[in-house]
Amino acid sequence: MRAFVVVAYDISDDRRRERVAKILEGFGERVQYSVFECRLDRVQYLRLRHALEDVIRADVDVVSFYFLCESDVRRIERIGRGPPRFEEGAVVVG
Repeated sequence: MRAFVVVAYDISDDRRRERVAKILEGFGERVQYSVFECRLDRVQYLRLRHALEDVIRADVDVVSFYFLCESDVRRIERIGRGPPRFEEGAVVVG
Protein backbone atom coordinates (compact mmCIF):
# COMPACT_ATOMS: atom_id res chain seq x y z
CA MET A 1 0.00 0.00 0.00
CA ARG A 2 1.25 3.45 -0.89
CA ALA A 3 0.97 6.46 1.39
CA PHE A 4 0.71 10.12 0.49
CA VAL A 5 3.58 11.85 2.29
CA VAL A 6 4.39 15.55 2.44
CA VAL A 7 8.10 16.09 3.09
CA ALA A 8 9.28 19.49 4.31
CA TYR A 9 12.84 20.44 5.16
CA ASP A 10 14.93 23.20 6.64
CA ILE A 11 18.59 22.64 5.79
CA SER A 12 21.16 25.18 6.93
CA ASP A 13 23.87 24.48 4.33
CA ASP A 14 23.39 25.20 0.60
CA ARG A 15 25.26 22.09 -0.56
CA ARG A 16 23.33 19.75 1.75
CA ARG A 17 20.07 21.48 0.81
CA GLU A 18 20.74 20.85 -2.88
CA ARG A 19 21.54 17.19 -2.17
CA VAL A 20 18.32 16.78 -0.16
CA ALA A 21 16.27 18.33 -2.98
CA LYS A 22 17.93 16.06 -5.55
CA ILE A 23 17.12 12.97 -3.48
CA LEU A 24 13.51 14.05 -3.04
CA GLU A 25 13.12 14.71 -6.78
CA GLY A 26 13.62 10.97 -7.24
CA PHE A 27 10.69 10.17 -4.94
CA GLY A 28 8.10 12.88 -5.47
CA GLU A 29 7.14 16.25 -6.84
CA ARG A 30 8.24 19.63 -5.53
CA VAL A 31 5.28 21.85 -4.64
CA GLN A 32 7.19 24.58 -2.80
CA TYR A 33 10.87 25.41 -2.49
CA SER A 34 11.38 23.06 0.47
CA VAL A 35 8.21 20.93 0.26
CA PHE A 36 7.64 17.75 -1.74
CA GLU A 37 4.59 15.52 -2.15
CA CYS A 38 5.32 11.82 -2.55
CA ARG A 39 3.38 8.57 -2.99
CA LEU A 40 5.53 5.96 -1.26
CA ASP A 41 5.25 2.35 -0.27
CA ARG A 42 7.04 1.20 2.89
CA VAL A 43 10.25 0.20 1.09
CA GLN A 44 10.43 3.50 -0.82
CA TYR A 45 9.87 5.45 2.40
CA LEU A 46 12.66 3.57 4.16
CA ARG A 47 15.02 4.14 1.20
CA LEU A 48 14.18 7.85 1.14
CA ARG A 49 14.61 8.23 4.89
CA HIS A 50 17.95 6.40 4.83
CA ALA A 51 19.23 8.51 1.91
CA LEU A 52 18.25 11.71 3.70
CA GLU A 53 19.78 10.59 7.01
CA ASP A 54 23.09 10.09 5.17
CA VAL A 55 23.05 13.71 3.94
CA ILE A 56 21.65 15.89 6.70
CA ARG A 57 23.28 16.98 9.94
CA ALA A 58 20.70 16.14 12.58
CA ASP A 59 22.10 18.72 14.98
CA VAL A 60 21.30 21.65 12.66
CA ASP A 61 18.95 20.37 9.91
CA VAL A 62 15.41 19.02 10.00
CA VAL A 63 13.33 16.92 7.61
CA SER A 64 9.67 16.34 8.48
CA PHE A 65 7.38 13.65 7.04
CA TYR A 66 3.61 14.23 7.15
CA PHE A 67 1.53 11.14 6.33
CA LEU A 68 -1.96 11.87 4.98
CA CYS A 69 -4.74 9.34 4.75
CA GLU A 70 -6.71 9.06 1.51
CA SER A 71 -9.64 11.06 2.90
CA ASP A 72 -7.26 13.91 3.74
CA VAL A 73 -5.69 13.75 0.28
CA ARG A 74 -9.13 14.05 -1.33
CA ARG A 75 -9.72 17.22 0.70
CA ILE A 76 -6.58 19.04 -0.49
CA GLU A 77 -7.44 22.34 -2.12
CA ARG A 78 -5.17 24.61 -4.15
CA ILE A 79 -5.32 28.03 -5.64
CA GLY A 80 -3.02 28.58 -8.61
CA ARG A 81 -1.00 26.14 -10.67
CA GLY A 82 -2.70 22.78 -11.14
CA PRO A 83 -2.40 19.89 -8.73
CA PRO A 84 0.62 17.60 -8.78
CA ARG A 85 0.15 14.25 -10.49
CA PHE A 86 -0.23 12.44 -7.14
CA GLU A 87 -3.48 14.14 -6.18
CA GLU A 88 -6.22 12.06 -7.72
CA GLY A 89 -9.12 13.59 -5.81
CA ALA A 90 -7.99 17.12 -5.06
CA VAL A 91 -10.16 20.15 -5.59
CA VAL A 92 -8.47 23.04 -7.38
CA VAL A 93 -9.89 26.52 -6.85
CA GLY A 94 -8.79 28.92 -9.53
